[in-house]
Amino acid sequence: MKTISTANAPAAIGPYAQGNIAGGLLFASGQIPLDPETGEIVGSTIEEQTAQVMKNVAAILEAAGTDFDHVVKTTCFLNDMNDFAAFNAEYTKSFGEVRPARSAVAVEKLPKGALVEVEVIAEVN
Repeated sequence: MKTISTANAPAAIGPYAQGNIAGGLLFASGQIPLDPETGEIVGSTIEEQTAQVMKNVAAILEAAGTDFDHVVKTTCFLNDMNDFAAFNAEYTKSFGEVRPARSAVAVEKLPKGALVEVEVIAEVN
């Protein structure tokens, strides 16, 4: 197993790694909309927060030597399922023609009061 760590994504705020590569796959920890430099939430709307989340995911993918075209599965956590359509509109911008398998669930609370969290599994060459 190889652990992934990058300063371009928020540092772990608990006892976990940003991501691990095993068996040719990256298992990335869930990302919330934190600014990697300040550790503070970016944005107050679901669109702004989703954009930051996907930026953080992109940084972890890059650090692992992969990209959104190689994401095979995402798990998306929303604080409010009423944000689903707006979340989808922003989330889709990160993917070209590739559509990974996905789960999306509403949760009562996310760390630091975030509105959204996304984790990914991606192929690594």
